[in-house]
Amino acid sequence: MSETTNTYPYTLKVEPKTRREGIWQWVVRKHGKLLNRSDRDHPSEAKARAQGMEEIERMLRAAANGHPRR
Repeated sequence: MSETTNTYPYTLKVEPKTRREGIWQWVVRKHGKLLNRSDRDHPSEAKARAQGMEEIERMLRAAANGHPRR
């Protein structure tokens, strides 16, 4: 169920919420350190993964433009 996607230096982990069946969440880490996590519930793994990847892409763009996050 849970799967980790690596986009160096960021890692995206998507997993179901333990207390709510059918709800998914994502977590973004940089070198293992928590940077961001989903603030909304996602009804599917695909939607959670898509939003998590959007967050990583935003961080990569910011770093490329000289505004690295942490």
